[in-house]
Amino acid sequence: MSVSVTDGYVSTPSAWTVRIREGLGLPARIASRSAALFALACVWELLSRTGIVNPLFLPPFSVVIADVYHGFVTGYLGQHVVASLGRAVPGLLLALLVGVPLGLALEASRSLKTFIDPVVEVLRNTSALALLPVFTLMLGIGETSKIAMVFYAALWPILLGTMNGLRGVDPLWIKAGRSMGLSGGKLFIKIVIPASLPSIFTGIRLAAAAGLLVLVAAEMVGSRAGLGYVINASQLDFDLPGMYAAILVLSVVGYVTNAALVRVEAHFLQWKTS
Repeated sequence: MSVSVTDGYVSTPSAWTVRIREGLGLPARIASRSAALFALACVWELLSRTGIVNPLFLPPFSVVIADVYHGFVTGYLGQHVVASLGRAVPGLLLALLVGVPLGLALEASRSLKTFIDPVVEVLRNTSALALLPVFTLMLGIGETSKIAMVFYAALWPILLGTMNGLRGVDPLWIKAGRSMGLSGGKLFIKIVIPASLPSIFTGIRLAAAAGLLVLVAAEMVGSRAGLGYVINASQLDFDLPGMYAAILVLSVVGYVTNAALVRVEAHFLQWKTS
């Protein structure tokens, strides 16, 4: 039974009311977020159609969209998206499985961190693209080397995000947890890990972007499938609409990946807004 204001309480909207309001406001939010993208597409179209930019080098946006549609209808682009995701997802998951526990261990043990930190600093400042020949020589030109490159590029943002998250936990929260009887593992699980999640998720989002960037470069060099291969092959064949179509699809993949991670982050951080 809802409680009125006259009873001395302030009534709060039900969950269904909140969902209805969010549903009604969804079109407006989508329109506001899409306005800049729509404007960019219009500028692109006008620059090419009016000849301000040579349409030979920058095909009209409508032509590129038509190429994207044709690529997915025929299945050509779809298979290359699947190929790229089949390399990016395992690499990112491996980086997550290694980076988070390693970050927790380094922050939990000062002696281990002092010992390992120089190695971490050297490796994380070594570009994954510079190591492309090394990965290719050691692991071959197959899938393993590309997954390993994504893993290497994604590991460091996740590791640093985890370490920074643990380092930034408010000491008052730890004191409050101890005052409520939490200690040891329970304090770590109930207080430290949730407080570190914002920084960890920021690291994961940066890792996803870095992994896609490195993967595209690796696919351009030694691959017969993937969006990086399509971009490079289209450029060599002077199929510029096809090249821009693959670039556009890659941008959408990156955007959707980031949006999905934001939703997952919001789910795990509901306690911050409650």
